[in-house]
Amino acid sequence: MSDPLAEPAVPPPTPATELSSPKEAVGGWLQTLRTGDIGSLPIIVGLILIVIVFQSLNPTFLNAFNLVNLCLQIAALGIMATGITLVLMLGEIDLSIGSVSGLAAAVLLVTHVNDGFAPLVAVLIAVLVGTLVGTVQGSIFAKIGVPSFIVTLAGLLIWQGVQLRVLGEQGTINLPPAGTLVRWAQFSFVPRWLAITLAALIPVLYLLFSLLTRRRRAAAELPVMPLWLPIAVAVILFVLLQLIVAKLYLDRGVPWTFVFMVLVVVFFDWLLRRTAYGRKIFAVGGNIEAARRAGINVDWIRISVFALCSTLAAVSGVVAAMRLGFANQQSGSGETLINAIAAAVIGGTSLFGGRTRRYAPLLGALVIGAIANGLELLSLSSDVRLIVTGTVLLAAVVIDALVQRSRTSHGR
Repeated sequence: MSDPLAEPAVPPPTPATELSSPKEAVGGWLQTLRTGDIGSLPIIVGLILIVIVFQSLNPTFLNAFNLVNLCLQIAALGIMATGITLVLMLGEIDLSIGSVSGLAAAVLLVTHVNDGFAPLVAVLIAVLVGTLVGTVQGSIFAKIGVPSFIVTLAGLLIWQGVQLRVLGEQGTINLPPAGTLVRWAQFSFVPRWLAITLAALIPVLYLLFSLLTRRRRAAAELPVMPLWLPIAVAVILFVLLQLIVAKLYLDRGVPWTFVFMVLVVVFFDWLLRRTAYGRKIFAVGGNIEAARRAGINVDWIRISVFALCSTLAAVSGVVAAMRLGFANQQSGSGETLINAIAAAVIGGTSLFGGRTRRYAPLLGALVIGAIANGLELLSLSSDVRLIVTGTVLLAAVVIDALVQRSRTSHGR
């Protein structure tokens, strides 16, 4: 007869479920899609379609010379898109980033060319101006309670006016053609051996982190993907990156400005996903009241995010001025703001806050840059470019809204 006081037997832990066969892996992936977690699938499909369409219409699209130019063109855009991604993560908006980038470009040129400051000092002054602007705007938003849309809309006008005042009657200031800043932004390229090494290191790091994630999920008795899947992805990524590097070095190679942009995107992606500060940004953007009750200093998070956004906008303006070799009254205006927001949203950052895809600014900048570059090769006017870019942006927002609805209906 059993002892009624004996403790019940504890069942053995259920081992982690491994989706071992390709059929099971595909089935699990499709189930994930149905619950609204579509990952970067739309952006990857979109990029493939863009390449196919423009290459079929103009065979020079995938020419090595044009691909190097594309890398140069999207560097400033990717940096600015990284900044606006942080603000969108809070469910807010910053309409002043274009004006801030133009102001930073003007400050760089005036301090370096007119006032004779060393290049590095002039760059630091320009970037700090952006940080100050973001701190002021973030403080007005967080402490006084003025909506971010109004604060930054006013900032768009104010900083554009300050930019005109800084430039003065000159209107346009040129950098020395043989100067350090122009040489770095226009004529500095990664040594071939280093580019090949980096292209080989990226898939290795991907595989390492994938295996670590798989190990943690297995330890937590969660379903894990089969071992062959990350290995296969790493091999495909290795081959693809090596082919891209080989193609680029048929011309000038990989620009340092592009590498700098990628490093900025990777760093802030790590900051968001691997640090306590990043998790607080996710929390504030996901549910601000819950974040407050959890003891998060919401005001400080908001102010710091707006400061980072304007800092990156200033860095973007500096990079753009260095690549173009000048700053004028049009720097930071036109499509600068719209393209940055479009790149962030198209890359996978939710307008509802609290959600973004891995490396969204980089992927979005590639799409926006490829569209602009392809349309320019076809000699189409700016009205067509605006229509196409707006259509792609609308499609990205619609997809985001549908994904949000699907996630809500599945309780995610």
